[in-house]
Formats: sequence, structure tokens, C-alpha cells
Amino acid sequence: MIKLYNQLTKTIDEFTPQDPRNVKIYTCGPTVYSYAHIGNFTSYIYWDFLVRMLTLSGFNVNRVLNLTDVGHLASDADDGEDKLEKGARTEGKTVWEIADKYIDAFLKDFKSLNLTEPAKIARATDYIKQDEELVDNLTKKGYTYETADGIFFDTSKFKTYADFAGLDLEGLKAGARVEFSSEKKNPSDFAVWKYVRPGENHAMQWRYNNKIGYPGWHLECATIIHTELGDTIDVHAGGIDHIPIHHTNEIAEYEAGYGKKLANFWLHNNFILIDGQKLSKSLGNAYTLSDLKEKGFDPLDYKLWTLQGHYRTERNFSLNDLSAAKARRLNWRNRIARLYQQDAISTVDNFDQAKALKLAQNNLNSSEILALIDNSMLSLEDWMFVDKLLGLDLVASTPDITQDLADEFYARELARKNKDYAVADKIRDDLLSRNLTILDTADGPIWQMTA
Repeated sequence: MIKLYNQLTKTIDEFTPQDPRNVKIYTCGPTVYSYAHIGNFTSYIYWDFLVRMLTLSGFNVNRVLNLTDVGHLASDADDGEDKLEKGARTEGKTVWEIADKYIDAFLKDFKSLNLTEPAKIARATDYIKQDEELVDNLTKKGYTYETADGIFFDTSKFKTYADFAGLDLEGLKAGARVEFSSEKKNPSDFAVWKYVRPGENHAMQWRYNNKIGYPGWHLECATIIHTELGDTIDVHAGGIDHIPIHHTNEIAEYEAGYGKKLANFWLHNNFILIDGQKLSKSLGNAYTLSDLKEKGFDPLDYKLWTLQGHYRTERNFSLNDLSAAKARRLNWRNRIARLYQQDAISTVDNFDQAKALKLAQNNLNSSEILALIDNSMLSLEDWMFVDKLLGLDLVASTPDITQDLADEFYARELARKNKDYAVADKIRDDLLSRNLTILDTADGPIWQMTA
């Protein structure tokens, strides 16, 4: 039995896909105007764990990830400048160059975390025709109205609009700013299509409704899901910050426009903080994976740090805690290294793969899986299972005994036996330069990794 916390019901529910063998998943991707920071990647790490758990549970997973390259305004709602336009102006590039640059960077980082590649990576600007068709549908069904700024969704027409996030619409109305658009009927109404106003610089634009404009941010997810995954998906996942605006608006657009339920399960990961503050590019406190590499950490050290906490728990990040995760991952790899030297080490395998999978199936309980690994003896087959479940690349990143390495061990032992300590020390130093060290035990020398 798989159990997941469902934002739709606000409870932990038994997960049963619509198709007994296949699962349809959509996960929100990045807005590609800058480098993704480690807080952004938390989401992709947890949803990678979700995909791996489902795969090991016997399902085929059809997952789509979007890339937002147009329409995401600075406020996450309908105010401010398009984030890609701002990035282009800052770097002196075109918006298309900015999008290509940061898509490439994101995919490189994605790969460095050993994340499962989605079946489809969908770029928002490839779905403009579908966006226009959905706006047509919404307009024909009476859900939209036009202002000088664009075409807006009338949230009062979608009776369950407030349910998903538990919004207080009356409170929003009472607290609406005086300067808020006088043409909006309700403070919660949002743009499905924005017009380029006179004097506004917006390079990404298309003609719709006989006017130049571009799709609202939320529209892309609805149309990509409908185009690539069809009616009603099993799981929609993203960050907790998407609940009150982005995902709420996405549900309204999809279900009003297509007349179908969008998703049966909604999963959201919580924030990572630094010194009690949310990681944010605008606050300048957000590490990238490249920043961590410069400080001597592997991206997979960060992946392990992330999995040490539950996806629904808010956590504080520190380099000291990341160092502890790095040491934990190195310890696990050295345990694998000792298995390669089985003739010198006697081990007993008592790791329960079924128990580990059940923990994963219990609302993605990653931290208890890690504790189970720490407190069990694992065979090489067990470590391969752990890699399939967690994607930490433990076995592949641990060198096996090669003939050259065995020859060096033999040469060092011979030198020590002959009391030729200069040669023995030289071999030891050569091994250290390759991040290998030798432990002299009662059972003979055993090599370990230092990084």
C-alpha cells in the first residue's frame, strides 16, 4: 500500500493510480531566467524519490516536467516585469538567449544530482497554440472578461476556487489595495492572457484576439498537462509556495476549460531556510550547486542532505550539516569498498529491502530509510537496491579493486616487510593523491576513500 499526503483532501490517502500499471505525473519546473539554487532543487530531489519509489513498486511512470520561459511575472501573480525580460536586460542578452543559457545550466545540474530523466521536458513557448485554444474555451464558457491589461479569469464563476488552498476570498476583497487594477472584478482574478501595453518592452509576444500579448504564467501547466498527459493525471507535484496562487489558478483554468478534474493527488515540498529566511535569488542568500562544488561538496552530498529530512518539513540549511551528510555518504561508499575486499572482511547481510521500500511507500519516509541503512549490514546487491531507490550513485562512484591497485598494495606490503619505509610511504602518498588511504588492520591492509 502506498500512502501520500494529498493537498486536495488535506489528509494522507492511499494512492491508487487510475491505470493499474501506469502513473501519470506532472512536476513544476524552473523559470529559466537565472541559475536554479539549491532550494529549487529540493523539489526535484523529492519528486525523483517519488518516481523511484513508484518504479520499484512495479509501476511505469510517465512524468512531464515543464520549463517556464515566458509569462512568469516578478510577483508570481500579474504584477511586475516578466522574469526573463528582467534577466535579459541585466545580462545584455535576448530573452531567447537567456532561456537557452539557463535551460542548459538547469539540465546540467539536474544530471549531476542523478535525477531520473522525465519522459518529457516541455518548454512553455512550444505550447502557445494550445494556450490560445484554452483561452478560447474559457471565454466561450463565460469564465473570462477583458481589461486593458489582458483577458482575466473571473474566479467568482469557479465556485470551488478557494477550496484547494483554503483561501479567504472575502478577506482578500476587504484588504484589496486601492491602487489595485480597477478593471478587475475580484482581487483573486488572474490573467490568462496579458496584453503588451504601449511602451512596455516584451520581446516574447504573439498576436491573439487581434492584439499583441503573451500567455499568463499559470496557463502553460494546464495546457502542457492536457497535451502531454491527457485528462486527469494521478499526481501533480511542486513547491508549497505554489499552493495559494499558481496551483489554485492552474486548477481553475484546467477544470473550467477542459471540464475534467486536473489531478487526483497534489504533493508539495516545504521550504529550505538559511538563518531562518527562505532561500531566494532576490534576497541573495541562495547557494547554487556550483557554489557548493567550489566549497568541496559533491551535488550528491546535497541530495543526501535533502533526503535526511521529510519533504513536508521546513528545514534550515547550513554548511556544517552538509559536511555531516558528505561524511555519511563517504562512510557508505567505504562500506561498499570493504565489500570489494571480502576476503579480508567478514560480513553478515541483514538489510531488509522490503522494509526500506515500505518506508518509501509510507508518504516518502526517506529519513527512516537512511537510519535503516546506518544500522544494517548490506550486501553489494543491497547497495545496488539503495541506489535504485535513492539515486545516490554509491556503487558506481566507489572504485573496485583493479589489478594496478592490487599491485600497489602488494608492493607497499613488500616494502614494509623489507623495512623499505621510503618506498612504502611513497606508495601511500601516491594513493592519497587519488583520494585513497590504507588502514593496516589485524586482517591485513584495507583501502578506503578519503573523498
